[in-house]
Amino acid sequence: MAKPPVRKLAKDLGVDLWSVAGSGDGGIVTREDVQAYASGGGAPAPAGLEADGATAPSPAAYTLPFGSGEREVRIPIKGVRKVTAQAMVGSAFTAPHVTEWVTVDVTATMELVKRLKGDREFRDVKVTPLLVLAKAMILAIRRNPGVNATWDEQAQEIVQKNYVNLGIAAATPRGLVVPNIKDAHGMTMLQLAQAIGALTATAREGRTQPAEMSQGTMTITNVGVFGVDSGTPIINPGESAILAFGTIRKQPWVVTGEHGSDEIAIRHITTLALSFDHRLVDGELGSKFLADVARIMEDPGRALVWG
Repeated sequence: MAKPPVRKLAKDLGVDLWSVAGSGDGGIVTREDVQAYASGGGAPAPAGLEADGATAPSPAAYTLPFGSGEREVRIPIKGVRKVTAQAMVGSAFTAPHVTEWVTVDVTATMELVKRLKGDREFRDVKVTPLLVLAKAMILAIRRNPGVNATWDEQAQEIVQKNYVNLGIAAATPRGLVVPNIKDAHGMTMLQLAQAIGALTATAREGRTQPAEMSQGTMTITNVGVFGVDSGTPIINPGESAILAFGTIRKQPWVVTGEHGSDEIAIRHITTLALSFDHRLVDGELGSKFLADVARIMEDPGRALVWG
């Protein structure tokens, strides 16, 4: 952490704030710390998760053109990338992961998104299929509360959460961050859209606070924005499940015609993949939850009945 004038000083002196040990309250880097480091008298700071205002590793370090410069480039593992890596390794080797897939016709969801974009109440927010998926997951959690839990190894208890802190994984120049929307279960569709917009904007600007990434209960990772059909995501530590949202493509699909016969139609199709911790979510519960999410995405009108 460092105040803007200190960040500017560090930039002017060519000092990487990651390398400076902060002597101020709470570890904040002061002007004196930067000057001491620039003159050769500073000690390296421990790597860790940077808070708001810290200087992140240069994005250019991760985007060097192939074949330019040296044959190999070594990038220090620190900050968000280091913390994320440690958490993912811990999760992968602690929680027994199971992943289930379902392919869904989301044509009705796409039509709903189109209508909401034209609604005056939603004119100041970004409306995407992710918003509908977020709402669908909240409703599916209410119908299957056992999926919204955590495993307390020390107490030997399963802790069921009667609230939803919905995580949205965001790719940033600093690495993957997963801030979450606190108490998403109590939000209207409009409030949820506003919260998702604010959360993603803050993450991409590198201003996500550590508190915003803590106490999540379930997460969405939207791999579809990269044109990927789906994946087998790793559960965030302390959560029970994570859902991968694949890209939405127009594909031929078998539908029931007006007279009950099978017909081929062009529909919007996506794949959802749910990874869950099999210690506390068995196959039946995980399947029911994923099926409920898929049913709402297929027919958003069910939300009126289930909500």
